[in-house]
Amino acid sequence: MATDGFTTCLWFDNEAEEAAHHYVSIFKNSSIGKVARYPEGAPRPAGTVLTVEFTANGHKFLALNGGPEFKFNEAISFMIFCENQEEIDYYWTKLTENGGEPGPCGWLKDKYGVSWQVIPDRLDAMMTDPDPAKATRATQAMLSMHKLDIAALEKAYAGE
Repeated sequence: MATDGFTTCLWFDNEAEEAAHHYVSIFKNSSIGKVARYPEGAPRPAGTVLTVEFTANGHKFLALNGGPEFKFNEAISFMIFCENQEEIDYYWTKLTENGGEPGPCGWLKDKYGVSWQVIPDRLDAMMTDPDPAKATRATQAMLSMHKLDIAALEKAYAGE
């Protein structure tokens, strides 16, 4: 894995390889890289997966099988900016299936407990519009939703 830029390390109990393949199957511009295995004398059985390098949507990750000591929480989330409702629906479905959990305001947890925000790329512009009435309407509409509905957000933003 290259040493320039940033790589996000995701700590799993035993699911690193499964999770890497799952994310690569969902996102474009994705691939699996090197797989490192625990050696003899390590805290896990020799030959089991230690780390998996992968790229998801062009972002570098390292999935680590480190044990049950740490769990994911909402303090960190990955934002997926979507151009249209079809993309929102796709990512929402793929990331909540098989045990994922929908959350408020476009947030969700996938089956591994990783938090994601699936949002339209235009949401920030609506919520920071110089017209406070438009920004308030867009923000309040977003706060009332789980999976975000672009048409409903645009309607609220426009005051319809």
